[in-house]
Amino acid sequence: MAKKELLVIFGGRSSEHDVSCVSVQTVAKACDLEKYNMTLVGITKDGRWLLADSIDSIADGSWENSKVSAILSPDTSRELLLRSEEGIISKTIDVIFPVLHGMFGEDGTIQGLFEMAHIPYVGCGVMASAASMDKFFTKVIVDHLGDVDQAKFVPVLADDFDDIEAAMDRVEAGVPYPVFVKPSKAGSSKGVSKAHNREELRDALDEAVKYDSKILVEETIVGRELECGVLGYGKNTKASCVGEILAAASADFYDFDAKYNNADSKTVIGADIPEEKEAEIQQKAVRIFNALDGFGLSRVDFFLENETNRVVFNEINTLPGFTSISMYPMLWDAEGYDIETLVSTLIEMATER
Repeated sequence: MAKKELLVIFGGRSSEHDVSCVSVQTVAKACDLEKYNMTLVGITKDGRWLLADSIDSIADGSWENSKVSAILSPDTSRELLLRSEEGIISKTIDVIFPVLHGMFGEDGTIQGLFEMAHIPYVGCGVMASAASMDKFFTKVIVDHLGDVDQAKFVPVLADDFDDIEAAMDRVEAGVPYPVFVKPSKAGSSKGVSKAHNREELRDALDEAVKYDSKILVEETIVGRELECGVLGYGKNTKASCVGEILAAASADFYDFDAKYNNADSKTVIGADIPEEKEAEIQQKAVRIFNALDGFGLSRVDFFLENETNRVVFNEINTLPGFTSISMYPMLWDAEGYDIETLVSTLIEMATER
């Protein structure tokens, strides 16, 4: 049987570019090269598409010096054009695995290109990716489910900075301090701050608007941070066991530095919580995923509130990390899907779209 042509895309223009470059090494090493001819294409921070000739070139960053540019045709020829000084080589692509996090990779934009090109791809479609990437719209959709608790929030738009005092008055009337200030469409906690008073709120808004023109100011939920992996689509969707995030004691919350740079932060696979709470989280993870028209994979994050024992939905990530410390692959490994099986399952699922 002839091998299929697999295109793996990584990097990207978002603030999570560097995380993507780590995630893709895990995915690429797990791909079954007896089934697929794998082509690695990286997107630089300034938006250039370049051929990476090896996984090692991603690890040491030398792929960014590649002399071969890549163009994915938007028509239904499914052509990937590789252009160098020697000329142009064309490959017909059978399936795409976008290992991209954040804007221009996880927000429906590149998924729209794949749809136009009529190429099967791993992960959620245009609408699900866009709605899940935008925390404001995620909250609007989840609110309509009626039985999923969320943190109270107040939106702040870039235009509100014309009268920032009035915007902060509105925030203070809607949610009590301390509050979390989040760019609506950033990931890996980029641009996220915790504010305990009006002065800190102003600083947090100034930081968040660097990442997005729409900002969420949310009430603080004091509780355990829990995550659940989702795999599948429609009635075939299933949930993993529940994991717990234990942020380093020195971290005020699980921000980017706590996630990726602080060795004291830990993840626990198989959180020590009551069975009925785990079942509730799993049921709500699948329900939220399907409400957003999810496909393939997502990680759904919750809090278990200390005082009330409520399960409170936090956010959904449609292309979760695949680094060595990422929760999603570890959750599925605990369910019997080692990384090779998980990657193979996701690619095969993509061809079923």
